Amino acid sequence: MLIGGGHAHLGVLADWVRRGGPEARTTLISPHRYTRYSGMIPGTVAGEYDDEHGRIDLVALAEQAGVELLLDRCATIDPEQRTITTGDGRSVSFDICSIDVGGVERAKGVLGMDPRIVDVRPIGSFLARLAEWQTSSPGVPGHIVVAGGGAGGVELAFALRRRFASGSSRITLVTGQDGLLDDLGRRTAVLARRELVRQDIPLIEEDLRIEHGAIVAGQQKLEPVDLIVASLGAAAPRWPKEGGLAVDDDGFIAVDRHQRSLSHPHILAAGDVAARQDRRVPHSGVHAVHTGAVLAANLRCLVAGTGGLRSYRPRPASLYLLSTRSGKAIASYGPFAAQGRWAGALKRWIDRRWVTSFAKLTDPV
Repeated sequence: MLIGGGHAHLGVLADWVRRGGPEARTTLISPHRYTRYSGMIPGTVAGEYDDEHGRIDLVALAEQAGVELLLDRCATIDPEQRTITTGDGRSVSFDICSIDVGGVERAKGVLGMDPRIVDVRPIGSFLARLAEWQTSSPGVPGHIVVAGGGAGGVELAFALRRRFASGSSRITLVTGQDGLLDDLGRRTAVLARRELVRQDIPLIEEDLRIEHGAIVAGQQKLEPVDLIVASLGAAAPRWPKEGGLAVDDDGFIAVDRHQRSLSHPHILAAGDVAARQDRRVPHSGVHAVHTGAVLAANLRCLVAGTGGLRSYRPRPASLYLLSTRSGKAIASYGPFAAQGRWAGALKRWIDRRWVTSFAKLTDPV
């Protein structure tokens, strides 16, 4: 059984289309028939892509992989009895299970309750929720605050600047005390700061909070604020811990180098819902994508009852491409970084190629 249609499970399905799946009946449980590619979301926000670009058809992909698709979500799991209960109350049994459901929103837990918050998580419905907010708030927003200093927050700040370029909207990026792009190289942060200044996007490296109904960063009040786009990373869903799976201190499923649950080795997990315990692997789409082939191979081994499980070994450094929405992007690789139109063109080529690769698998011959 596959629970969730995240980027790692897309890799599993693609691998099984190309190489053939295990000799077992497999069910994929996902609440959506499409998976949204996270790398193209800022471009869609900016208007560079139409809504359907960056969507991958799970129905067609599962059919080609010989996998049954159940459009539902996992509500509870019993790893001892090897059953899950879906949101509609159905009980589904399994022998071997892989989980890639992504994370859940954490903005309200971090910032507090406020109707102006639109959390990036869950990623699959972010664009719809942003469009719903814009429909319910006609006119051009006066002030948008982007919360989050990682790559996602930075790209969204630039994307929103372009989306509302024709109006008088102000965009403010609030990173938190960890600062701007603290998980990437110093040179990357320097280039991002310059671009934020060039595009007139103020940067505040303080923690954002909601205090007596007002938006505050450090000691600075940011009101009036029309919208808060929160890109604060993922929180863990509750049901893995409640079901008895071993989790880390933040509630993410604890896995080994083979992506197996530390408490239940017949269960694998990858993507934002999982946390490697043998080494630090950041929650990133880059790693989720590369984990797919490892999951596909290990599921075959578990079904066949053979050894030889593969390990996901992250590269020493990963290439990150941060679009600045000016036709350019910042390319970051370890301590090295550069900016230019070539990087923007490379990002668009990589993103489109990745999405198109799934479409080619499902196109009729």
